[in-house]
Amino acid sequence: MRGYPFIPVIVKDNIDTADMMHTSAGSLALKDHYAAKDSFVAKQLRESGAIILGKANMTEWANFMTKGMRNGYSSRGGQVMNPYGPNIFDVSGSSSGSAAAVASGMIPVAVGTETSGSVLSPANMNSLVGIKPTVGLVSRSGIIPIMFSQDTAGPLARCVADAAYLLNAMVGIDETDVATLLARGNLQEDYTKFVNPAGLKGKRLGFVSQMNDRYSEAQLAIFERVKGEMRDHGAEVVEIHDIPGIEELMKRPNSSSSAMSYEFKPALNRYLSKVEPHLPVHNMVDVICFNQQNSEQCLRYGQVHFIEAQARSGSLSESEYIEDRKRDLYCSRDTGIDWALAEYKVDALVFPASSVAAIAAKAGYPSIAVPAGYIANGEPFGISMTAAAWQEGLLIEIASGYEAVTHHRKPPKCAQE
Repeated sequence: MRGYPFIPVIVKDNIDTADMMHTSAGSLALKDHYAAKDSFVAKQLRESGAIILGKANMTEWANFMTKGMRNGYSSRGGQVMNPYGPNIFDVSGSSSGSAAAVASGMIPVAVGTETSGSVLSPANMNSLVGIKPTVGLVSRSGIIPIMFSQDTAGPLARCVADAAYLLNAMVGIDETDVATLLARGNLQEDYTKFVNPAGLKGKRLGFVSQMNDRYSEAQLAIFERVKGEMRDHGAEVVEIHDIPGIEELMKRPNSSSSAMSYEFKPALNRYLSKVEPHLPVHNMVDVICFNQQNSEQCLRYGQVHFIEAQARSGSLSESEYIEDRKRDLYCSRDTGIDWALAEYKVDALVFPASSVAAIAAKAGYPSIAVPAGYIANGEPFGISMTAAAWQEGLLIEIASGYEAVTHHRKPPKCAQE
């Protein structure tokens, strides 16, 4: 994107922009919040020639406000719809507005954020390409947080080349975000150079089946077809049924919720402590009270996660947090992604839909989603992949190779009219 001006983009409504656009995370409590300065990501976008046209609605507080909230709903913005089936198909993930805007043809590219699945899931359900970068590749400064150890922004686009193009404009070393210092020596000058129509050739890919029971026969038939398509175009396919870390994590499906809950309070309090004095909220307690005082508008689904997080000390010194975070890293890396890549000698791991999200998020490793087709009723279905840290280029190459030989994505009817 650098050197090519006037590229329109929409960013998720938890990303600070120093203009006349609010940054509310979908909450009425922050409806009058206008950031004093750009987030690092917004600054990078503008310096690259992008024009930020607006903010996308999102699942309120990045879907970590409560349990059971409908994806794409916020008290400030209302309900985001999936353009492939409004009120029929789930729009998915908290970056739902960013995804729906791109899928419907309103904007060529958009920025979402992910803690665990909020880029990959809406990419899958809206037939898009989504990239969740290695934590540290993209700065988190000026983004309303959930979890510092997993949060990252990432691009959403209709093709791999556009996603890589947008990623170029987002990455960079930010002295105010220590995680980006780890990216020194790992940043690529141009991620579009990895876009390769022959990107499948010579790759050894591990297809992971441990979460197949989440999907219907029709969806699994697509996943099975993907294996054949990749094999037919030069990739070696390896079946993987037994990643120990996945088995361990699946015993406690919400194993990351403790770590999220512990990190959420200090992270959010830090952000809110710097917002404008006239706003009604400056810490988590204020948000809880505001929601209670405006319960008819703000508590349609409750605020369970806020209440749980507020009960934490905020010190991150509790043994439960330390042990859960250590366990997440061990299962996602040592006996998870790193183990599988080495044990099966594969370049990347391939999962149905966005089921890679949790393990890649816990590890802080990169992942990519790419469309793979549609089931009979028109619902989109895709695949997701992960690899070792800082291997965005490899994932872009594989995904672009698959995209080039299949061209599965079709626009929704609303974008054809």
